Amino acid sequence: MDQPLQGIRVIEFCNVAAGPYCGMLLADMGADVIKVEHPQGGDTLRAWPPISEGYSENFASLNRNKRSVTLDLKDPHDILQAKLLIQTADVVIENNRPGVMNRLGLGYEDVRAMKPSIVYCSISAYGQTGPRSQEGGFDLTVQAMSGIMSITGEPEGAPVKCGVPLADFSAGLYAAFSVASALRGVAATGEGTHIDVPMLGATLAIAALQTSEYFGTGRDPQKLGSAHPRNAPYQAFKARDTYFGMAAGNNALWESVCKVVQRDDLKADARYATTTLRAQHQVELRDALETIFAADDAEHWIERFRAAGVPCAPINTYSQVLKDTQVEHMEWVQPLELPNGVQTKTFASPVKFSGKTPEIRLRPPGLGEHNAELLKRSEVEA
Repeated sequence: MDQPLQGIRVIEFCNVAAGPYCGMLLADMGADVIKVEHPQGGDTLRAWPPISEGYSENFASLNRNKRSVTLDLKDPHDILQAKLLIQTADVVIENNRPGVMNRLGLGYEDVRAMKPSIVYCSISAYGQTGPRSQEGGFDLTVQAMSGIMSITGEPEGAPVKCGVPLADFSAGLYAAFSVASALRGVAATGEGTHIDVPMLGATLAIAALQTSEYFGTGRDPQKLGSAHPRNAPYQAFKARDTYFGMAAGNNALWESVCKVVQRDDLKADARYATTTLRAQHQVELRDALETIFAADDAEHWIERFRAAGVPCAPINTYSQVLKDTQVEHMEWVQPLELPNGVQTKTFASPVKFSGKTPEIRLRPPGLGEHNAELLKRSEVEA
């Protein structure tokens, strides 16, 4: 069960992030993912730094456990090759602008006519239909459109996007989950389906707390820096040397905070009697706590709060968190070989099945590395 999608074949017509991430998630679960790339340069992520002796580590991070073939989808012969590959598959994923695959003769209706059981997943900025369907989009523009940038950053500051490409990766996650769900339906009925995954919709969906705040109050959520609109103390705090994060999200934890800082007067203060009141007065509360925290370094306070059971953490860099003892224990950082033989590392699948992490079966592929194997086979199978 550590490879629950073993035996499922996926044909991926995708570039950069959302689609390739979906493909990698399916591949991590055991699916045979065949990545179709243009002969000239392939997936544009292949050119993104850091480049290790000619090979992109960004590309490697989203394309393990896949095989690569090159096809020029403007060439009728290569379109035929693509159709032959699809006939051997259970799933097609694509993240082109709506209409592109239809014009190539590889849209859902074309594929369904060849294989009614196909699960066909389309990822786009705004969806396959509607007034914005023909607009292109990248993570930045979807973060802007979705409202994320309106609540990210410090109050009165310039618009800020989340440093992690949330729009791309939330869409990839929704797509992979939807494909796995649709495969259950195919197993039961034999009928495939077309899955429409809009990046805008996926990004709004993970903003459930913000949309519900608007629906419930009629007011737009606001930027609060690292603070929370409904919880306090629940943010980054400045200690003597640097910042740390601390989240006392309920009354019991708030009482523990007061004990750690030895301030019964804060516990007795009517402004801080409930979670809602603390959130309403969180600026004053932050100032009071930071006056206390200024007496010692962040590590001192983290140790004290951990001992008291209050969730807290350092503000890690990636170099720090990737060496954390929990990351090491979970074996999330795994060795990875690039097609040029360079040895690097990657962050593997974070989930376990019966205590086992899905293995990295295949290193990320060189461009067209599997042409001879797969294109020849597709001709024979046809």
